[in-house]
Amino acid sequence: MWLIAMFDLPVETTENRRDYTRFRKALLKDGFMMLQFSVYARYIPSEEAAEAHRRTVKSCIPPLGQVRLLAITDHQFAKMEVFYGKKPRSPEDIPEQILLF
Repeated sequence: MWLIAMFDLPVETTENRRDYTRFRKALLKDGFMMLQFSVYARYIPSEEAAEAHRRTVKSCIPPLGQVRLLAITDHQFAKMEVFYGKKPRSPEDIPEQILLF
């Protein structure tokens, strides 16, 4: 499954820009990758793991702006249509998972 974070945060003041940067860096630190400027996604192996990452994202949300979290299945993610200009591209691959026993 994929956890997608979509956000629209104000950047009018210096403090707003700092909040935006902190939030974006927190997403990257938590393993999210940028799909578009304000759309980040992270592959999650289970619903339990998704809940842990939701809590992490919620703890970093700035006081102003809008943040949305959406969980979708691998199958739904693979159906995404991606275009660079008019050229179609395939969506991001599921990352390799390291198994520790």
